[in-house]
Amino acid sequence: MKRAVTIWYLTALLATTAYAQGKKPVMTEQVKMNTFIAHLMAKMTVDEKIGQLNLVTGGEATTGAAVSTDVENKIKAGRVGGVFSLTTPAKVRKTQEMAVNYSRLHIPLIFGQDVIHGYKTSFPIPLALAASWDMELIKRTARVAATEASADGINWTFSPMVDIARDPRWGRIAEGSGEDAYLGSAIAKIMVQGYQGDDLKKNNTIMACVKHFALYGAAEAGRDYNTTDMSLNRMYNEYLPPYKAAVDAGAGSIMASFNDINGTPATANKWLLTDVLRKQWGFNGFVVSDYTGVSEMTAHGLGNLQHVSGLALKAGMNMDMVSEGFLTTLKKSLAEGKINITDINTACRLILEAKYKLGLFDDPYKYCSEERAKNEILTPDHLRLAREAATQTFVLLKNQNHTLPLKKAGTIAVIGPLGNTRSNMPGTWSVNADLAATPSLLEGLKTVAGDKANITYALGANLLSDATEQKNATMFGREIDRDSRPEQEVIGDAIRLAEKADVVVAALGEGSEMSGESSSRTSIDIPAVQQRLLAALLKTGKPVVLVLFTGRPLAIKWESDNVPAILNVWFGGTQAALAIADVLFGDVNPSGKLPVTFPQNVGQVPIYYSHKNTGRPLPDGHWFTKFRSNYLDVSNEPLYPFGFGLSYTTFTYSGIKLNSANLRPGGSITASVTVTNTGSVEGKETVQLYTRDMEGSITRPVKELKGFQKISLKPGEHKEVTFTITGNDLKFYDAHLKYVAEPGEFKIFVGPNSRNVKESHFTLLGR
Repeated sequence: MKRAVTIWYLTALLATTAYAQGKKPVMTEQVKMNTFIAHLMAKMTVDEKIGQLNLVTGGEATTGAAVSTDVENKIKAGRVGGVFSLTTPAKVRKTQEMAVNYSRLHIPLIFGQDVIHGYKTSFPIPLALAASWDMELIKRTARVAATEASADGINWTFSPMVDIARDPRWGRIAEGSGEDAYLGSAIAKIMVQGYQGDDLKKNNTIMACVKHFALYGAAEAGRDYNTTDMSLNRMYNEYLPPYKAAVDAGAGSIMASFNDINGTPATANKWLLTDVLRKQWGFNGFVVSDYTGVSEMTAHGLGNLQHVSGLALKAGMNMDMVSEGFLTTLKKSLAEGKINITDINTACRLILEAKYKLGLFDDPYKYCSEERAKNEILTPDHLRLAREAATQTFVLLKNQNHTLPLKKAGTIAVIGPLGNTRSNMPGTWSVNADLAATPSLLEGLKTVAGDKANITYALGANLLSDATEQKNATMFGREIDRDSRPEQEVIGDAIRLAEKADVVVAALGEGSEMSGESSSRTSIDIPAVQQRLLAALLKTGKPVVLVLFTGRPLAIKWESDNVPAILNVWFGGTQAALAIADVLFGDVNPSGKLPVTFPQNVGQVPIYYSHKNTGRPLPDGHWFTKFRSNYLDVSNEPLYPFGFGLSYTTFTYSGIKLNSANLRPGGSITASVTVTNTGSVEGKETVQLYTRDMEGSITRPVKELKGFQKISLKPGEHKEVTFTITGNDLKFYDAHLKYVAEPGEFKIFVGPNSRNVKESHFTLLGR
């Protein structure tokens, strides 16, 4: 941290000295910024510096119980650095004017928002986007999100969330990219690039805020905000890589997580925020707490607000979200010698740098264009991309006897509590979406089928049996009407409708707010009342297609055994209904692949493909062997493995062809397979490459994703897919946290998912 302070001081000094000597200095952008901020900070009082560290809510939306008060007067007094959850150019301009026109030094505010998977145009939830395995597509969605948000006054997004999550009980698994560090890192990088573009000073880019640093997705018992405890080995090899990838991509800011790490909450964890983030990774942006993360450290047991605020600042926290611990206690702590002015200066400088990088000192109102807001939000092109993106995320889990695609003919009965709800289609964290304008599944099917099919609807079952539980699970305007009649009467209506239909589309699963923040579940089954409906529908003998709505992996062993076709549609955003119809009717061939493992039951959790082996592994092909690592009541296998996803066509893989059996230091080898479309329709396939280190100095995973390519093949067409492997691809953090590639034997696997693979091997040679 002191090194960073020294850099801006020296650059400012060099510029000043050059002018004094009558020379014209070379004013790089970095020198210009450092000089500007040095001059500005020289004018600032301690109160004004502390004010820059205060982030308040604008009151339009919150993610916690606390709400900021007396915001206008604080802004005018220079006691606010940023505002979030305030949108529209008019509101942002009015608020910015308070800072620019009335505060003593006219320092502009930064405006943040939870732009998680799109803005007004909502894209599939992040877990669903990860299922596309399409980096360019994901980047395009982030670019549109930045365009729309910036058109509505926003210049800072609390996204991407890059937490690795392997416990589907944790509701916020919906907000990330799944269980794998390699895939998660690729998505973290591309999301940052999509938001920030190639120039943050452009008015259609926004600053990314990578969250939640760190390890938030490993909360104990899958309970939100809970403690996290893991080894350094697991941190560095499995959980930290996506954060680092985002930092390497140039992310402008980082948000600390709620959980503790090694006994210290991340919000005041100096090892995390300074040693790792700044000294090891070279991060030069600013760090913000999560919502009231500073004040919540009192509940963690670390002391009163003054004490925890000082701890956070000294640890490397730069901006306090809503707690106002910095605002109300830092000056007192400074006077008492508990913190020093360098701590305050460092944090203030980083906030001012962010504003400079965004061009706010040049034009505080650059994001306040009414014309852009009218012309660049919910455009036809954006809506087309939303529909396209959703179709690429759906995962076909089962398709017995070619039940899908459906014909646009006859009578199709849509049955289930998620069949005719608009508000649940976009998914959790779609805070800016117009829920009333989002088509329901029923409407989407009718639109795409037109007059070629008769489409009927029945509720069939309430979302949850208990009315109070359903209320808690349908917050933020996501209510689903309940039928107060006895359950059998409600099911009876659905059965009579199904008996008149040619096929049944069962729209079941979670409501959108059954996953997301503060939506942890101990049961990850489809709710029992919906299961009973599904069983009754199957008894009619009609073909049943389960359209599964979910923000997490669900335990659907019974459904997988009994339902002929299952299409997992996650929550697909603004155009989800139309996209689902596109796939159900075969206008688009599904190509999504799971970014997270689906367990057989919750007792297998956590379950993930890249696990370590034990000294007593279960022999291949066995379910149970005494004194081996297994269960009495269920096999070790997942229901659906990481990377799994079917298509309306079929693909075959050749064996792996290596150009060499030895990988020399500094060199590379190639691994190739030929993939053939052996079906009757064009389809996309994600070819996945995994490796296993057979001779590590520490225990290593049984498989690790190291590459993937998404290809499109016409019927009968084949393509050779080639991966290049270097020593860098085989590196890991050893017992001493050195990033190394160790010589020895490696297995290599290529296939359509992490389970069904072709296998070969090579040797990494030593120097």
